[in-house]
Amino acid sequence: MIMEDAEEAPHHLLLLRNFMSQGLVHNQPLFYASPSKDPRAFLGTLPSPVLSKNEKSRSSIDQEQEKGLRIAWQYKKYFGESQQNLDGNATEYCNEFDLRKPLERHVLNAQRIECFSIQESPSLSAFRDRCSSFLTQTSRNDGGTICPSRIAIQSFCAPQCCYSEMEWDMLSFIRSLKSMVRSSNAVAVITFPPSLLSSSFSKRWQHMADTLLAVRAIPDEDKELAKLLTGYQDMVGFLHLHKVAQINAQVPVILEATTFSIKLQRRRSLVLERLNQAPVDGSSGSSHDASGSCGGGSKSSVLDF
Repeated sequence: MIMEDAEEAPHHLLLLRNFMSQGLVHNQPLFYASPSKDPRAFLGTLPSPVLSKNEKSRSSIDQEQEKGLRIAWQYKKYFGESQQNLDGNATEYCNEFDLRKPLERHVLNAQRIECFSIQESPSLSAFRDRCSSFLTQTSRNDGGTICPSRIAIQSFCAPQCCYSEMEWDMLSFIRSLKSMVRSSNAVAVITFPPSLLSSSFSKRWQHMADTLLAVRAIPDEDKELAKLLTGYQDMVGFLHLHKVAQINAQVPVILEATTFSIKLQRRRSLVLERLNQAPVDGSSGSSHDASGSCGGGSKSSVLDF
């Protein structure tokens, strides 16, 4: 679950787009639910993957072939094929996407994608049945092997939905969806604005989540944060990790960092980095000043810094 920003900043959509594009690139069926009337229009905003090192090398090889360097091209091609066989034909995991370049249409047409409008849903039972049928049909492919799938639900308790005030029913839906995802090879991401829920139900929702994230936008021209953090100019928000999935274990995951910065590298790629404190400058005074020394005496003191 991803808790949306209280100021209605669309930072949760950055994570949702990458989650959906990552599944489609790796041939995973996708079920997308949105409170908008036309959820399929959101598919046009999904980012395209950035070229990997292997793809870049292949493109450079093709350029050399066009220039007439066929001997070098054949050598590199043979080297690439032998290296691929040594790796066991493993495909590189795609984790970088270009937000300025939309996902190609043939990728959207090749995969199974189901879109569902929460706003036009008559009840939560129909929504639950739709999710159940999707997981049942995509649980196994033609070869009989388990096929992973993804479910993305945007702004589950949006006010434009007819059941936005049916908090107990929405909690029951989350419990049912959790059991369906556990029994199948699937993963689901739900974004919701916690400000629209009561405090007690918001805590219940957070307890139901296996992994709980929260996004928050950075106020414009925050001079205090600019002095405190490095790379502040590239930051667009913060990502807080409240809980990480730890199935069949009684010991919680102890993270090295619970707050990450959300950056847009070159305004195209989403980057999550640990927060780094900016170095303290020497504008406050020289460290050799007698008043700042530990001994309080002359500069030749043993305890003088």
